[in-house]
Amino acid sequence: MTAPNRGPRPMGGPPAVRMMAGPAPTEKLEDFRGSLKRLLVRLKPQRVLVGFVMLAGAVSVALSVIGPYLLGHATDVIFAGVVGQMVDGNVTKADAIAALRARGENTQADLLSAIDFTPGQGIDFDKLFNVLAWVAIIYVFAWLFGILQGRITAHVVQTAVYRLRQEVEDKLSRLPLSYFDQQARGEVLSRATNDTDNIAQTLQQTFAQLITALLMIIGVLGAMFWISPLLALIALVTVPVSFFVTTAVGKRSQPNFVAQWATTGKLNGHIEEMFTGHSLVKVFGRQDEANQVFREHNDKLYASSFRAQFISGMIQPAMMFISNLNYVLVAVVGGLRVASGSLSLGEVQAFIQYSRQFSQPLTQVASMANLIQSGVASAERVFALLDAPEQSPSPDAVDLGRVRGEIVFDNVSFRYLPEKPLITDLSLSVAPGQTVAIVGPTGAGKTTLVNLIMRFYDVDSGRIVLDGVDIATMPREQLREEIGMVLQDTWLFGGTIAENIAYGADSFDMAAVQAAAEAAHVDAFVRMLPDGYDTVIDEEGSNVSAGQKQLITIARAFLAEPSILILDEATSSVDTRTEVLIQQAMGTLREGRTSFVIAHRLSTIRDADVILVMENGQIVEQGTHDSLIAAGGAYARLYSAQFAQAVAEID
Repeated sequence: MTAPNRGPRPMGGPPAVRMMAGPAPTEKLEDFRGSLKRLLVRLKPQRVLVGFVMLAGAVSVALSVIGPYLLGHATDVIFAGVVGQMVDGNVTKADAIAALRARGENTQADLLSAIDFTPGQGIDFDKLFNVLAWVAIIYVFAWLFGILQGRITAHVVQTAVYRLRQEVEDKLSRLPLSYFDQQARGEVLSRATNDTDNIAQTLQQTFAQLITALLMIIGVLGAMFWISPLLALIALVTVPVSFFVTTAVGKRSQPNFVAQWATTGKLNGHIEEMFTGHSLVKVFGRQDEANQVFREHNDKLYASSFRAQFISGMIQPAMMFISNLNYVLVAVVGGLRVASGSLSLGEVQAFIQYSRQFSQPLTQVASMANLIQSGVASAERVFALLDAPEQSPSPDAVDLGRVRGEIVFDNVSFRYLPEKPLITDLSLSVAPGQTVAIVGPTGAGKTTLVNLIMRFYDVDSGRIVLDGVDIATMPREQLREEIGMVLQDTWLFGGTIAENIAYGADSFDMAAVQAAAEAAHVDAFVRMLPDGYDTVIDEEGSNVSAGQKQLITIARAFLAEPSILILDEATSSVDTRTEVLIQQAMGTLREGRTSFVIAHRLSTIRDADVILVMENGQIVEQGTHDSLIAAGGAYARLYSAQFAQAVAEID
């Protein structure tokens, strides 16, 4: 079977294993720091752009830090002008200060000594305009560099997540079928979509802001120490308090974020399951039970999400309270320093602005803790998928020449679960071109046998040999290129009928598609459709009947022209008349090919070269239809039971 043209490759699996696997265990965030580090390492390929993000952030922060200092100069210019107008212009500044001290007004004298005013002169508007112009220019450039930083950050983050999605997609193609048997499909989809989207959102909202916030803390702290070391030390008192609050709240909210995303995966799995099987849910009247399970998952998701958001949301109000306390302390002490002449009014104003700028990034960093925890929880779920054991690596291609189709099972043993053996020491030899029918009760191992041929699973012991070559030494892709498979559970992707038939072909050839459709009796009903072969099948295939879907999958196998053919109840969904036509077509398709046919309706495999009767993973009988009937064993009992049932139904 050749490589697909589009859409995901359908993969079958043992329903019994899916049922026994049960829900995946609830995840715990085992290594927050390790997962966070591993997530940040994904930005390493773009370290040059990350450097530009930091550089743009540093320039933007530096300009933003200079702004308040210049505004303080503007305030000093205005205040100096107001004071100058209040002082007699016939005296000097030194005389005015000396007169105040002579009257015992030392506080006012200290205040005036820190002001650069000229007695009798008002506000110097030219100087004020120049200062404000520089402030405007600085803030404009700070804004431009902030935009540049945001633009580069978006590119860095989206590229990293793009690569992560690609890794997840590639990983899914390398995972063994057993992984999907043990995981709810919605859970896998949730990791591949919801969790990766949450990672993207987390990085987008925190990466640049975190860099800017840290740089702002450093820059503002330096400016505050430049203006007044005493006031800077007062402002620093809030840092350990903020760290303690953030750490304490973070430890309480982190488990709830883990539970939130684990429950999201389970809820998605339930919704996906109920949606794909909504017809059966309605037929059996299980809407109430399905809704009840949905409500239980939804309630758990609400509870975990509420606790996570509420607890983490306590950080910002707490940080605002601490910031306000810091503001009060700075304002009081700063006012006293102005009164003593140690600082100018503009310097205190600038310092108050800096204290706000200092508190703001601390609050941002603290409030980003919930986003980071949520993103790391999702990252760990995605990393768990990426770390899942893969299929054994494919060896180098083997030169098979023209595949004859001789298949030998040599003492093969296999089990899905370690404690439950299924196939034990099975040996079988199939000659090239033979049609081998496999019958037996449900759970006997019929589908497992063909899954082993396809290497959906690898044998536990023994070997399977194709034309003298152990298939374990062949790349899976090379093996599957030689095999065509028609499953009982039909699978069609959203596309035209022609595209679905051509799914297994190397190239799209409309003439070949129509020839395959005619051979599989698809052409007759397709030409009755308004758009013919261009009729678009929706993702559920609800606009064609079950029998028509089965015919399309059979036409797909015709077009692939495989050397080995596997038919797993391939005619189970067609009517009796169509079944006869399909059997005739299959007879033509099987000519010169080794075929394995799994059938419950024994009337469809009477012409098989060899019939294998399986029970409990063992071949209990083999032979032709006539010889097995004459033997009066397990096959004869199965055949008689079906015949008796058919007679009873007719009566």
